[in-house]
Amino acid sequence: MKLLGGIEAGGTKIVCAVGDAADPRTIVARTQFPTTTPMETLERCLEFFDAHAADLRAIGIASFGPIDVHPTSPTYGYVTTTTKLGWSHTNFRGPIVERYGVPVEFDTDVNGAALAEHRWGAAQGLSDFVYFTIGTGIGGGAMVAGKILHGLIHTEMGHMRISHDHARDPFPGQCTFHDDCFEGLACGPAMEKRWGAKAQTLPPEHPAWELEAHYIAMAMQSVVCMLSPLRIILGGGVMSQLPLFPMIRAKTVAALNGYIQAPQILKEIDSYIVPPGLGNNAGVLGAMALAEMGTA
Repeated sequence: MKLLGGIEAGGTKIVCAVGDAADPRTIVARTQFPTTTPMETLERCLEFFDAHAADLRAIGIASFGPIDVHPTSPTYGYVTTTTKLGWSHTNFRGPIVERYGVPVEFDTDVNGAALAEHRWGAAQGLSDFVYFTIGTGIGGGAMVAGKILHGLIHTEMGHMRISHDHARDPFPGQCTFHDDCFEGLACGPAMEKRWGAKAQTLPPEHPAWELEAHYIAMAMQSVVCMLSPLRIILGGGVMSQLPLFPMIRAKTVAALNGYIQAPQILKEIDSYIVPPGLGNNAGVLGAMALAEMGTA
């Protein structure tokens, strides 16, 4: 069987998988382990793919960032100024290329997930949409006119500034670069520091969720105005608390205040801001979608 390999590299965990090249959704083997040091993490990735090396046709790496995604750059495939301790300026792609000699596509984890949702999930048939992951960190990937948006480096939507009422929420934020940016206020670790408990342990009626929905809606209002996407997909561990969706939708509409006169906002908000069609598999299938690009 011809195989495609995928690495979903998150700040907390790594998922490595191989899938049928004819349909990458058919996962043949998969493993998961914590994201530790670059050397240890890369070695575990290589150990996994060594067992399938003879059949590999391409590998996709969908990584936490910031990263260098430009193939003509001397540091293409590097993790750059990340908040992940020990990973700054790590050559992630290079050892994979050297070991297997197959095409290795490299992009952000959210761009990979966006590609997968476009290929198989909630963004099928859409030329313009945004995918967010809200979990250990916050990131957003955008497809514009049928192509993933890169530009200067790649989008870093998790680090946009949003309104922070310090009287309502005195938490200073926890981003090591920007304190109270979107990620600094609304990612999973920020919720844990603010409330003294992990997000997944907080009951649906806890005030944490109303505040979380407020911050997410403020970011969505900005994204709607800046990129005018045809749909917004919200994934990641924090979004597994499904009661968030109705609050985020209502707060986004309220924040736009009638300015955007599109039926998707005014009448169809439930199908405009949606969970991933691929569920928790969006990330690893994003890596597979990148690998598939390498065989084109």
